[in-house]
Amino acid sequence: MAKNKMDPNGPFVHRPDPPRDLNAAEATEWREMVASMPPAYFAGAHYPRLAQLCRHTVEARHISQLIAACRKPKKTDINEYVKLLTMELKESDMILRLMRSMRLTHQAVYRADSPKLRPVSTRPPPWIRQ
Repeated sequence: MAKNKMDPNGPFVHRPDPPRDLNAAEATEWREMVASMPPAYFAGAHYPRLAQLCRHTVEARHISQLIAACRKPKKTDINEYVKLLTMELKESDMILRLMRSMRLTHQAVYRADSPKLRPVSTRPPPWIRQ
């Protein structure tokens, strides 16, 4: 069950818990990403992409560790090294795509005229009538 935290701007704010199908490292990544954004930033529609972002981020770290091990003296297999670098590039590309789709990149989060975070609107979109 998700925990609610008191917010100075309102009574309670929902921060989503990680899905149960994420492993421990992925769930930790989920919590860190959710905590790095304003409390109500992620909606239910974001959850599948956020879960995939966490998976790809953890996998990219694992590939990075394999690349470091591959670089050790007397163990360098150039074919394996190139395959790992290609995998790392694909993971990085997918991470960037997912981050852009959820507006989590630096350009989307920070205002150009100020180092402050962009305000997140709590109003419904204009095309939804009340």
